[in-house]
Amino acid sequence: MPSSSVFITSKSTVIPNQKSAIKSLKLSISDLPMLSCHYIQKGVLLTRPPSIPIESLIHLLKLSLSTTLTHFPALAGRLDTDSYGHVHIICSDAGVDFVHAKAKHFFINDLLSPNDVPSVFKQFFTMDNTLSYAGHKNPLAAVQVTELGDGIFIGCTVNHAVTDGTSFWNFFNTFAEITKGVKKISKSPDFCRDTLFNSPAVLKFPVGGPTATFSTDQPLRERIFHFSREAILKMKYRANRKLEISETQWDKNGKTDEISSFQSLCAQLWRSVTRARGLQPIKLTTFRMAVNCRHRLTPSLNALYFGNAIQSIPTVAEAGDLLSLDLQWTADLLHRNVVAHDDSTVRRGISDWESNPRLFPLGNPDGSSITMGSSPRFPMYDNDFGWGRPVAVRSGKANKFDGKISAFPGREGGGSVDLEVVLSPETMARLEEDMEYMQYVC
Repeated sequence: MPSSSVFITSKSTVIPNQKSAIKSLKLSISDLPMLSCHYIQKGVLLTRPPSIPIESLIHLLKLSLSTTLTHFPALAGRLDTDSYGHVHIICSDAGVDFVHAKAKHFFINDLLSPNDVPSVFKQFFTMDNTLSYAGHKNPLAAVQVTELGDGIFIGCTVNHAVTDGTSFWNFFNTFAEITKGVKKISKSPDFCRDTLFNSPAVLKFPVGGPTATFSTDQPLRERIFHFSREAILKMKYRANRKLEISETQWDKNGKTDEISSFQSLCAQLWRSVTRARGLQPIKLTTFRMAVNCRHRLTPSLNALYFGNAIQSIPTVAEAGDLLSLDLQWTADLLHRNVVAHDDSTVRRGISDWESNPRLFPLGNPDGSSITMGSSPRFPMYDNDFGWGRPVAVRSGKANKFDGKISAFPGREGGGSVDLEVVLSPETMARLEEDMEYMQYVC
């Protein structure tokens, strides 16, 4: 790989091209726990536009971002804590950071050919190691555009207490839409705060704000594992084979006994990482995944509700059971937990948090957990800025620790999935030797 230096050419502030009609948005009890998490960092790798000079492209992106912020005024604001301890987004039109950088000694093939994700991707984002609580003083979003030898990387950094993945990608997709020349955006965000997540509960912070709940100094390896639609269907077949005895049963709420493709993939990952870690049979291991609550509530939230509307589902098992029993057992364990997370479960989670307000404990303190983030359902490749779809989606260094997994859709679509897997070097090496897992990797 060439030298990892990325050179910052310019840094500026982009403000909305119209003043916000929204003055303040209170953080919900789904937003507040994220104040100890890093800002979200996700971006797209694109080929270089064929007929527009870079200076013109940078100007166009700034204008488009300004227009996009008019539709997403919360991102141009700052956080503020009132005298009662409630945290608000003040839609002050203060603006977001825009960084233009160069790394023209890198080419697309350089970045995509190695097994491990090159560390230079982390330099394609700004605001590294910034906790979301810092949004009281810092911008709530930033965009970095990095020139490559034959491409462009557009990296977006957004405060995690302001957006979850659903809201993040709606913003990113809208930014691309407007850059491409769309006059009327296709998905207007919903800033309603009259929801079940709006609460009088107060989350107390130490003086100076929270600290990260995990170490950022661990030696880690990061790799993208690609799974084709066919490979995932094979896992799904294995996970559901006991259901073939009779027709899949549906209950009165439309829930099915069939284990999904993604649950099957998660089950295989959980088994194989547990084996790679060499855990003792009686060691409890946890697979934690974030779920979108918008459609789980009755009545449901607007699908374009802007903010966090997520809860974490932990599934726990002994390592010995994961490895001695079959894939169907593990997948069924995950499946039943996800299916059970309905309206009443969401409401119990809200009530539990209100009785004991707390930050989200991101990390892997016992060395036996997996945390699944993002989603293969997010429209990550629906980002045509005017010269074609992304070549790849990548993330920065934010919120990464041993056992952090992010799920992306595969570029070819059709149910393919990319898993961004972050593990200790020793565990990653053993996972790469696990044939039960690697037989499905393309």
